[in-house]
Amino acid sequence: MAANALTEFPTQNGRASDRQQKLTPTLFEVPANEYKVVSMFSGCGGMDTGFLGGFDVLGHAYARLPYRIVWANDNSEAACKTYRLNLHRDIHCGDVWKHLDTLPKSADVVVGGFPCQDVSINGKRSMLEGNRTSLYTAMVEAVRRVNPKIFVAENVKGLLMKDGKQPLQKILEDFSALGYNVTHRLYLAANYGVPQMRERIFIVGTHKRRKVKPFVHPEPILTREAWITTDQAIGDLRLHPETWDNHHVWSKAEPSPEQGNRRVKADRPSDTIRAECHGNIQFHYAEPRRLSMREAARIQSFPDSFQFACRLRETERQIGNAVPPVLAWHIANAVRDSLS
Repeated sequence: MAANALTEFPTQNGRASDRQQKLTPTLFEVPANEYKVVSMFSGCGGMDTGFLGGFDVLGHAYARLPYRIVWANDNSEAACKTYRLNLHRDIHCGDVWKHLDTLPKSADVVVGGFPCQDVSINGKRSMLEGNRTSLYTAMVEAVRRVNPKIFVAENVKGLLMKDGKQPLQKILEDFSALGYNVTHRLYLAANYGVPQMRERIFIVGTHKRRKVKPFVHPEPILTREAWITTDQAIGDLRLHPETWDNHHVWSKAEPSPEQGNRRVKADRPSDTIRAECHGNIQFHYAEPRRLSMREAARIQSFPDSFQFACRLRETERQIGNAVPPVLAWHIANAVRDSLS
């Protein structure tokens, strides 16, 4: 079956084919007075999907926002294929340093979730000395060249831990030195309509000499009592047979110690969906299997119309590495308020 086959696959609000027909014409309709966005470390497009808006997730509609992606990059060819499939725009694939000379001369916004494995709690904690997290300097260089009115950088909670304070301070100082007022906040995705206990830092800078209002971090929209539970997010897929239609497939890896033996709870948001999750992705709360890729995508707040142009292992990486589109949508709304 083709990667974008959606027919006969159930969704929260009718068949996915009906949803795709409804969303496709509006998802990429460009509003008036749009803002140009440069996207770095774009992955499969979670952050960019949120900035564009024009999708619905778990019965909630997220309006189209006034942004246009004018440049994007990721090092993963598989992620780039998924990006092109869903966002219908080109992306520079490969080492970001080799593509910086193709950046536009100017843009309104630069966004990116620079690789976080070196500061992740589950990683080696090599901090800015690591080959991957040190790529934040590529984002600093892009901001220097493009000189946007505002930038948004996303990373893991590990930057706030005791041994992460110095690297975080260095990151903030490097961005501030370019002439930006820089602020940061830790976000819990469940507070913003994502059925997941994912915690991420968003670092936002507003240009001191360009017309832009101070950035105001969006406040939570849900209380603990109103969090979307795992069952609410994926309950309708529980007994649906395994199928590559819409990637409702799951890892058959045997249980492994600790993380690889976890089971999500039905009555609360899921634990964080991980990127390197083969043998680690959580087990279903009621079925003798691991979460399917479509269930993991729902927990990450991807719309059901979002398709993955790859097989199981690479899909796991793309979903786990992504910024939840719904959380990114709320950030994008706040960015728009600053730009206006």
